[in-house]
Amino acid sequence: MLRDSVRALAEAKIAPFAAEVDEEARFPQEALDALVSNDLHAVHVPEEFGGAGADALATVIVIEEVARVCGSSSLIPAVNKLGSLPVMLSGSEELKRSCLPPLAQGDAMFSYCLSEPDAGSDAGGMRTRAVRDGDEYVLNGVKRWITNAGVSEYYTVMAVTDPEKRTKGISAFVVEKGDEGVSFGAPEKKLGIKGSPTREVYLDNVRIPASRMIGAEGTGFATAMKTLDHTRITIAAQALGIAQGALDYAKGYVAERKQFGKPVGDFQGVQFMLADMAMKLEAARQLTYAAAAKSERLDGDLTFFGAAAKCYASDAAMEITTDAVQLLGGYGYTRDYPVERMMRDAKITQIYEGTNQVQRVVMARNLP
Repeated sequence: MLRDSVRALAEAKIAPFAAEVDEEARFPQEALDALVSNDLHAVHVPEEFGGAGADALATVIVIEEVARVCGSSSLIPAVNKLGSLPVMLSGSEELKRSCLPPLAQGDAMFSYCLSEPDAGSDAGGMRTRAVRDGDEYVLNGVKRWITNAGVSEYYTVMAVTDPEKRTKGISAFVVEKGDEGVSFGAPEKKLGIKGSPTREVYLDNVRIPASRMIGAEGTGFATAMKTLDHTRITIAAQALGIAQGALDYAKGYVAERKQFGKPVGDFQGVQFMLADMAMKLEAARQLTYAAAAKSERLDGDLTFFGAAAKCYASDAAMEITTDAVQLLGGYGYTRDYPVERMMRDAKITQIYEGTNQVQRVVMARNLP
């Protein structure tokens, strides 16, 4: 029922704008409005804070079905979870009550600020500083590749509070868009997911109350990594959705397109391609759903499964969308058809929330 309802909404209210959002590189406001009005923009927020209280698998299905029609729009529910999960995992009751209800109501979005210009895969090498001053902290630094920056109201920011302790000297904070000293860089000009703004976040003597620290001082990096164990599964879900959209379109196309007097889909070479695409997609889906169940149960092998799902699903999505372009031939290479957009959108799923090379390192260190 959940899948059917989200799919119907996505096809009616989000799909019609997907090409335009990509072409104009503009925020998918129609998608945000549709998701908020149907309480699907941040389904993971617990009911006690006014949210839908969806479990990890339900959240995956929502993201997957939105991504099937528009990769950019699927980053609304995905990044709302990424940004707010540190607060849910480690934040004080006061902090939860202050920022989760506006997120649940659709009055605010949440972004996640971990990466920096010189700290990408090596997130522990960050330089953003947070210095205690009485009952406040003063933050200075630059965060890069921040999804939905400028649109979100809340930002989970990782910053160094004790430079001597490396990752154990990193703390997490909630910074608000309206805090004095917060500003944003120009939107990045990207290959795909063009409707989701990616910008730098500048913190220039940003003074915030100490009560906005997430958890205890020095626990920020551990919270960040624990968050990624859960949210990499949402990137797997995005990859699944993009791949499913491409497979669905290609399947319909080869049934209609005729060459040599018969539908292209009647040729065995094409059938084998479709079979491989569907097989890879289903394998990725099973792994992702198993990982989502582990996320919900907090299983001990979650770190491995989260990395495996993200890595496998994104690799599969890149292969499936590339094959979809091939199946449409010359038409697949044009912007008149959606598969080239899906191929461009799929690429980022192999890169963000940890490159697939890093995922393999994580898996090797956490073999079940």
